[in-house]
Amino acid sequence: MGAGSLSLAVVLCLLALVSLLAALGCLRLATPLARLHAVSFLNVLGGAALVLAALLTDGWGSRSLKCLALALTLMLAGALLTHVTGRALLMREARHR
Repeated sequence: MGAGSLSLAVVLCLLALVSLLAALGCLRLATPLARLHAVSFLNVLGGAALVLAALLTDGWGSRSLKCLALALTLMLAGALLTHVTGRALLMREARHR
């Protein structure tokens, strides 16, 4: 196993660990806003880990740049959707008080 394969395996294991932590956070956290925080954490770190894995595999090729563009788009859309969802949750909680 070469250094590139080892570093790729480490990055993918970290991605699996982050996914597991987010899933456990969704199960253990009490409020919907706290669960939303756990999912947004996965959105940012998961996308970054996949881009890093693509860069380690292919270098700065066209496929890696496409993965980078996709990850940036998903991070921006994820941040927007997390904000909108959190605002809707707060508005719903304010109505029920």
